[in-house]
Amino acid sequence: MTAPLALPPNVYSLDAPPAPPTPPLGGSRRASVAIVGAGIVGLTTALHLAEAGVDTVVIDQGEPGWGASGNNGGQLNPGLKFDPDEIERIWGPDLGPRMVEFAYGTTDRTFALIDRLGIACEARRSGTLRAARSARSTGGVAESARQCMVRGMPVSFLDREETAGATGTTAYHGAMLDRRGGHLNPLAYVRGLAAAAIAAGAAVHGRTPARALNRRPGGWSIETPAGTIEAEKILIATNGFTDDLWQGLRRTVVPVFSAIAASEPLGDDRLLGVLPDRPAVYESGRITVYYRIDARGRLLMGGRGPMRPIGTPEPLAYLTDYAEIVWPQLAGLRWTHGWNSRLAITKDHWPHLHEPAPGVLAYLGCNGRGVALGTAIAEQLARRLIDGSAARLDLPVIEPKAIRFHALWPLGVWSVVQHGRILDRLGL
Repeated sequence: MTAPLALPPNVYSLDAPPAPPTPPLGGSRRASVAIVGAGIVGLTTALHLAEAGVDTVVIDQGEPGWGASGNNGGQLNPGLKFDPDEIERIWGPDLGPRMVEFAYGTTDRTFALIDRLGIACEARRSGTLRAARSARSTGGVAESARQCMVRGMPVSFLDREETAGATGTTAYHGAMLDRRGGHLNPLAYVRGLAAAAIAAGAAVHGRTPARALNRRPGGWSIETPAGTIEAEKILIATNGFTDDLWQGLRRTVVPVFSAIAASEPLGDDRLLGVLPDRPAVYESGRITVYYRIDARGRLLMGGRGPMRPIGTPEPLAYLTDYAEIVWPQLAGLRWTHGWNSRLAITKDHWPHLHEPAPGVLAYLGCNGRGVALGTAIAEQLARRLIDGSAARLDLPVIEPKAIRFHALWPLGVWSVVQHGRILDRLGL
């Protein structure tokens, strides 16, 4: 599958620092570990490996952050798609509690890494709100909050009046507030990770697609347009842009376009009362709408978008119109940017960690929680690449399993999105 190499026209590039030099690979080289994919997972894993003294090389077909890692909503949300009780029921008394502790601690690890590295990415720990748009979803949100609270997490359930005070709208029936969440400029974050990985000793090469992967005595070789990388171990971290580099891996996830519309900076009169504490918000619904206000006062509205690349806000009228329904005082707001990128959704909605051969790891399918989750799992991926099976993982290692009728995924996604939006509007 051919992907665009240019960075989408997002607002993040207006505020992010310049990208560090990541020249294409020229010639051949050896490394202990080769990583395919210079997004959050690939770069953070490379950082930890390099800091441990491991010779590491990262390649990507574009510059770091050109995919979903640098074009997402910038939200840092703790947890997984499932509530703690469900996680523990499915994965058992050993792995289940470890998964809960890990997943709900991902934002702690992310903010700590940002602080340690001094990455300038507008990181703000202002909390995450999971808002109930209908009476039907309120019970589920309240139950999620209860399960977190009984485990001692800094979470609370806000009633309708409290939610209105936190969001500036009466559109919601209630919300779960998790004080560990927040948001950042994702492109600035990825560029900061790339700079830190390079400073630690990792080699990062943009505009270097992986053309083929072959087993060799003592490891693997990756063919690129201008040379070959020979490595003892590899990590595939290509998420929504996963191709056939490893046979069958592409068909284990569904690539879905997630889109964002950004407004002009809101003036003081319009900012008054709209998300006063600047939390990251995502709605509890079948088709999630998420939003936040960035460091420049822009409103960023995100959700499922057209199943094709876009570069203007016009195709996202369903999001911009919805913003004016939620906050009528924003009527007439000018929307300056609209963009999207591909993320990976798994059929079971769990992140997928694979070990398909000795010395090979693949991580994909963040299901829309890639910023904090990808940051946190990278430390464990690095340790696994160093220590092998002796290194503990707090996510399950599963066998890759192809999704049936995968070739029909664009039609399937469109149908699911349309059906979900209708049910959400009806409050069903």
